[in-house]
Amino acid sequence: MVQVRVLGIALDAAQQHLVLLKPLDGLEPGAPRVLPIWIGSQEATSILVALEGERPPRPLSHDLITTLFATLDSRVERVDVTRIENGTFYAELTITTPSGRQVVDARPSDAVALALRAAAPIFVADEVLDEAAVPAAFAGEDDEAAEGGSGDEGRDDEVELAEFKRFLDDVDPEDFQG
Repeated sequence: MVQVRVLGIALDAAQQHLVLLKPLDGLEPGAPRVLPIWIGSQEATSILVALEGERPPRPLSHDLITTLFATLDSRVERVDVTRIENGTFYAELTITTPSGRQVVDARPSDAVALALRAAAPIFVADEVLDEAAVPAAFAGEDDEAAEGGSGDEGRDDEVELAEFKRFLDDVDPEDFQG
């Protein structure tokens, strides 16, 4: 398993939403990669709200689930994107509850939205990265910037996301099916 961070949300050429997961700097050997996972528009909105630290006027579904967990003295401990089968990604939520640790099957989009709200780490199986990740070299990151030496991480993410969006103009979701 490789720990990742949410790079952002993007649209492909067909205007379908993707959540972009990138291994944390220094945790993955070799050239940097980005894992695109196609998701629904509501999940994309929920992830964006969490990334931006916004609070909607009324709770979104993932906010409600987070509140329910807190009310039940439970929390999301971690998220694992475990496998990909026929182009479908699978994830698991590890939840700490008063009765012990529970592992629950989840869609990656829902799991990521909950992890962001709980500040829980997100991991991706090496096999999933090997099968579905794309090189991030097009982003123009050099080694110093990748290690945080530039001092302008937000700008690096914007450049990387813009380059990835250009890449998506020429990609088809079927390219990532197993």
